[in-house]
Amino acid sequence: MAATSPTSVKLSKGQKKMLRKQVKAQHVLRKNDGIATVSGPTEHLVIANGGLGNGVNRQQLLEVLQTFGTVETLLMSPNKPYALVTFRTIQEAREAHKGLNGQDLKTNGSSQPITLYVNFVEKVVHEEIPPLSLPPGLLVIEEFISLACEERLLAFADGNTHVTKENVQKSLKHRRVKHYGYEFRYDNNNVDKDKPLPGGLPEICGDILEQSMEKGYVKFKPDQLTINQYEPGQGIPPHIDTHSPFEDGIICLSLGAETVMDFRHPGGHSVPVMLPPRSLLVMTGECRYLWSHGITPRKFDVVPASEMPKTGIISADASNLTLNKRGTRTSFTFRKVRKKPCDCAYPEVCDSQIDCKCTNPTPSVPASDGDASKLEHKYVHDVYDEIACHFSDTRHTPWPKVVEFLKTLPDGALVADVGCGNGKYLGVNKDLFMIGCDRSKNLVDICREKQFEVFICDGLLVPLRSGICDACISIAVVHHFSTEERRLSAVKEIVRLLRLGGKGLIYVWAMEQEHKKVKSKYLAERKGKCIQPQANCVTVQTGNDFSYINQDANKMDLTCLKQLPDVTKDSTVKQNNAKLPVHTNRTNFDSQDLLVPWHLRGVKSHHNADGVSALPPEVKEHAVYHRFYHVFSDGELENLCRDISNIRIVQSYYDQGNWCVIIEKC
Repeated sequence: MAATSPTSVKLSKGQKKMLRKQVKAQHVLRKNDGIATVSGPTEHLVIANGGLGNGVNRQQLLEVLQTFGTVETLLMSPNKPYALVTFRTIQEAREAHKGLNGQDLKTNGSSQPITLYVNFVEKVVHEEIPPLSLPPGLLVIEEFISLACEERLLAFADGNTHVTKENVQKSLKHRRVKHYGYEFRYDNNNVDKDKPLPGGLPEICGDILEQSMEKGYVKFKPDQLTINQYEPGQGIPPHIDTHSPFEDGIICLSLGAETVMDFRHPGGHSVPVMLPPRSLLVMTGECRYLWSHGITPRKFDVVPASEMPKTGIISADASNLTLNKRGTRTSFTFRKVRKKPCDCAYPEVCDSQIDCKCTNPTPSVPASDGDASKLEHKYVHDVYDEIACHFSDTRHTPWPKVVEFLKTLPDGALVADVGCGNGKYLGVNKDLFMIGCDRSKNLVDICREKQFEVFICDGLLVPLRSGICDACISIAVVHHFSTEERRLSAVKEIVRLLRLGGKGLIYVWAMEQEHKKVKSKYLAERKGKCIQPQANCVTVQTGNDFSYINQDANKMDLTCLKQLPDVTKDSTVKQNNAKLPVHTNRTNFDSQDLLVPWHLRGVKSHHNADGVSALPPEVKEHAVYHRFYHVFSDGELENLCRDISNIRIVQSYYDQGNWCVIIEKC
């Protein structure tokens, strides 16, 4: 019998599991943060799951580490799930590596402990972080009021922020809120200047306002007050206070607990600012008009660990950061209601100045095919190229009935998704051969990144042979064509692609957003009461020409295509070139032909066909785009299909705010 090697050690099941976790932590660190671990002992360690992002406090981790020796460096970066530590000697680091690996650590932010996984690294680099500057026009005045005054204001707020049936709309998901002087409308980010609230501002605020004016923090005496109460874990989304309702100069008094407010420039530059209790925040000029501000909803803030003044900018210095548990914070925000339109120096984000621009008038219902093409070019094609990344981020879940249709098709079927968007249906059935096409270059690029077979084309002229497809789908596409003739041509193009017996599935947005007394998801997701559509909306329109993709006509079978007819016989012309209304999101439709706003969020890079963005980067984050829609009434889609002689309607149905048909070519 062979002798057992004296160096072989049989590991327990728990030890094997711990080693697997340790190796996994190595891979994650290298992949996500470029941190390479080493096998040999050094003075330097990386502690996975021991970072600020895991809810680990610096002092808590430091106390644990110091039981193994002298800690010379401890780096904890904001939101990262690891910490980097340097001991005085290799032996101390070796002891920590052995003693901490697989050990549980209980954090303040969770009832469940976290498990630490420790690896050696070659070195720990402490990068010097350049100092940040406050946004121009931002001031934070510490100890603006006394402790006694703070207690009186908190008592007043606690007795006046209760929720009643009358102010249920003002009790928001993220905080408790109460308005004085004028009610701030969160549905349209404005105030009704003709309807002041009775009683004006509370008398208890008089000294604060007088002192603010004496110090020159505001030029006008505020006449609107919003009191917010934030519990730990609550916040407010990043926003710019709308220009048109309020004058320059907004002041905010923080009470009860400190918090971190994030200020962000449209170019992407971000500055976290600490607001201690009893401090006054003053926003004027560029900070008031151009920078967004918000409070991230969380229970802990990343703050400086040293006992230095905590007012002002929070540096990203990883050697001096820890976590601070939030308490209940109350804010008193004072504003002055504006009597005239805003004429600030930031017209690209000013609703008053954008609304007054006459260079981009509200478009009319098209009176010819040429007008229709231009309208779709500007309010469909250009818009989707600009919003492609954000649009794709919101379109990730396939609709069940579309998936059901694709699952019923035979294996190996050739399926075309005409208007495929970000390609969310191209991979739902791996047994099909699916190809997609879309008018938006940027959406097609997103599909290509997912390794889908896609190409760019217009939905009225698809460069595929007639009768080549076993099935076609057109999901939320036909409603973007602005005349009845063009919508009919779009459906005919889908039929042209189908073989005899081939089936097509078409979805269009429904005029009726309530069906059988049930609201669609589109309506049901709206919070608060419905409001009437607004006549105007802050809008940025793309103006660059969009060049059509050159196609080789010799490779296309156009025998079934007819010249698009002139639209003079279209019923929409009867509206006598009526202006297209701007729809208010999450409300019922009042018109079939309309513009629907898209509020751009989380901007990445959006480019037109020439690779050049249609908007300067400082405008994009605040842009609101308008997309043209023709919403279909009950029976309209079926009647459109009945105008095509070589198809039959297999099924028609209503699905979550959309009219849908399954057709078969015969």
